[in-house]
Amino acid sequence: MNFQKNVNLHVDNSAKLLNFSNDLLEHIKSIHSLIKVNVGVELDGTIHNFTGWRAVHSEHILPSKGGMRYSESVDQDDTEALASLMTYKCAIVNIPFGGSKGGLKINPKNYTMPQLRIITKAFATKLINKGFISPALNVPAPDMGTSEREMEWIMETYKSLRPDDINYRGCVTGKPLHSGGIAGRTEATGRGIEEAIREIFRHPDIIKEAGLQNELKDNKIIIQGFGNVGSNLAKHLYNRDQAKIIAIGERDGYLFNENGIDINALHEFYQTNKNINDPKLGVFKNKPDDILELACDILIPAALENVITIDNVNNIKCKLIIEAANGPISFEADQKLYEKGIVVIPDIYVNAGGVIVSYFEWVKNISHIRFGRMEKRFQEQKILEIIDLIDKKTNTKTDYATIKNVLHGADEEDLAFSGLEDSMRNAFMEIYNTKKKLKNHFVKALIILL
Repeated sequence: MNFQKNVNLHVDNSAKLLNFSNDLLEHIKSIHSLIKVNVGVELDGTIHNFTGWRAVHSEHILPSKGGMRYSESVDQDDTEALASLMTYKCAIVNIPFGGSKGGLKINPKNYTMPQLRIITKAFATKLINKGFISPALNVPAPDMGTSEREMEWIMETYKSLRPDDINYRGCVTGKPLHSGGIAGRTEATGRGIEEAIREIFRHPDIIKEAGLQNELKDNKIIIQGFGNVGSNLAKHLYNRDQAKIIAIGERDGYLFNENGIDINALHEFYQTNKNINDPKLGVFKNKPDDILELACDILIPAALENVITIDNVNNIKCKLIIEAANGPISFEADQKLYEKGIVVIPDIYVNAGGVIVSYFEWVKNISHIRFGRMEKRFQEQKILEIIDLIDKKTNTKTDYATIKNVLHGADEEDLAFSGLEDSMRNAFMEIYNTKKKLKNHFVKALIILL
């Protein structure tokens, strides 16, 4: 079953609960528009040809929003499926974007940085000239194989082609800070997943339904994937929640430690060695797919789509699955997990942190002012006044170290993460209340579009 059909089956299943008419359902599932381009660039005297796509699932709210992926696995089907997921994701977390997605069929590791810059600018030029990149119409962001570097190249290309657009910085998100990016964007998806997990543990009935220990730190966690999403998620879970992460997976294998992996040490090792095979931190097994079948309390697939399928679903030994990746569970496997009583928190909610903070970045670019600039010093002055009032009323003198520790007006990252937490918590409550109303499993897509 291809990815798009898999997504649409989830939509069909959810729509049954809402009594949608067939014509409305078909309209919701349909892709609004799609462009396929050939990107030909001359590198070292030879013309190299690449195929790229940009799909727009919905323009019910503009601009449409979605990542730009560089991978040899990119194809039209996946691009359309991911675009539709973006529409549902934005709706669930109340972000005013339509859904879009793009990709270039390329292995970026095979090219130098100057070559990738030429390729990216050529690809972006094609999309910009056809109206598929614009602050008002369609806004890409980093995805698999791309980063803030590629987003800056796209922005530079847009600026050169549209020099009269004062909002040119808003044509992409996930940019470097010096180019109009927002503090916290790199960590946003991982941080948002952590906020979702924290919210789950504020609801004893869900914890009881899943059969988990009451405290997050008392549950054994496995994370498949140590890229941007998985690594930032692991870092926040480990440092903010003292979580016990017993296994971390990557494409070449997984690291296992029954007593929990020191995530900070693993981060340092990975930065130097570009792998997770550190014998000081755990036992490394070179069978990457096996990590999904290890016994644990919480399983978090944070890498690719369709890693849990009908072929391995009966070997899954966890109590709760957090879908950090896009579409990591196939439709048939999802039905089996429901039958087995394994609670699944769906991707279109869980990994929405990236688009939430991307929205904040886009608003920053359109408004032309960084968050916190107007209120930070005011907040700090008010805190000083409160401390002074307490000192006078209690006839004490607060020491300088304490004042320095608490005297911190909200800066851009504080505000971005505060908005992220608020969005994730509010969206969870909407899903939670709808679930109780429908007396059903956490359904995949449209229940929140009411």
